[in-house]
Amino acid sequence: MHKSTSASSLGPGGLDLTQAFFKPIHGAAPPSSYNRHTKISVIGAGNVGMAIAQTILTQDLADELVLVDAIPDKLRGEMLDLQHAAAFLPRTKIKASVDYAVTSDSDLCIVTAGARQIHGESRLNLLQRNVALFRKIIPPLAKYSPETILLIVSNPVDVLTYVAWKLSGFPSNRVIGSGTNLDSSRFRFLIADHLDVNAQDVQAYIVGEHGDSSVALWSSISVGGVPVLSFLEKQQIAYEKETLESIHKTVVDSAYEVISLKGYTSWAIGYSAAGLARSILRDQRSIHPVSVLAKGLYGVDGGDVFLSLPAQLGRSGVLGVTNVHLTDEEEQKLRDSAKTILEVQSQLGL
Repeated sequence: MHKSTSASSLGPGGLDLTQAFFKPIHGAAPPSSYNRHTKISVIGAGNVGMAIAQTILTQDLADELVLVDAIPDKLRGEMLDLQHAAAFLPRTKIKASVDYAVTSDSDLCIVTAGARQIHGESRLNLLQRNVALFRKIIPPLAKYSPETILLIVSNPVDVLTYVAWKLSGFPSNRVIGSGTNLDSSRFRFLIADHLDVNAQDVQAYIVGEHGDSSVALWSSISVGGVPVLSFLEKQQIAYEKETLESIHKTVVDSAYEVISLKGYTSWAIGYSAAGLARSILRDQRSIHPVSVLAKGLYGVDGGDVFLSLPAQLGRSGVLGVTNVHLTDEEEQKLRDSAKTILEVQSQLGL
């Protein structure tokens, strides 16, 4: 596929016009050989992939952005559409190709490719349609960028993150799933809406599977540094457990509602993935609930399983998992969530 990139060879016969266009200043040293170049590749130019690409561009997270997809005409159209916005964006080189060689030496590869979720379809039902696709995607990414970090967004994200880990042969810290990062954002929004506060002042996590068996960590929720449930108990303010369960159910059903209304989800996951990219590539060491290898953590056993836990992210990927206090009930629900994922993984034969 034809690639369009920035170049200075605009003159006849590809003559380099840079030296003619720019005059060097007196006493200037030669250009430095140091080049801190950040390259992100997005695999899948569908609604989610393009929302992520657009957010990466507007937030100035990469020097080079690469798009890969199996449909060449659509792919080139998306690339040109983004390139034509160059005057309104930070300077970023944008490339696109159906050939994975274009992803060579990527710092971060974000995988969004996969079958679109149908309204009412469980995320786990998508699995068999996407595993075969990953067999074509992950090995070439690992080949061309052996030091990259893989960020998996395709659903069912926990199982596909495990699949990517097995297919890539990468250490576990360099394979991350977007997991419940977006679920937790929805959770924080709903709690903030109930309490009429800014969602940024709410600390709350959804952990476990990105799906029906996810676990809301009510015991650790705080608003402005105040633990919510313990505060209500100390003030003898009654609350109904059914209300809490209703909020969690709304979180779980949020994606299905958006899909039923507009056909797909895109913008929220775009911001979520870009936020993860920022934390990783800029070594922010921020805490995000993302899908990580959870074996041996919080009582999770029975095999290698990826599920969401609050993890610190930095330039080498997952730096560690936070030691959040869980109640006995929450820990049991987390183990049950792990079993749900392991049951599906056992059918893959990886």
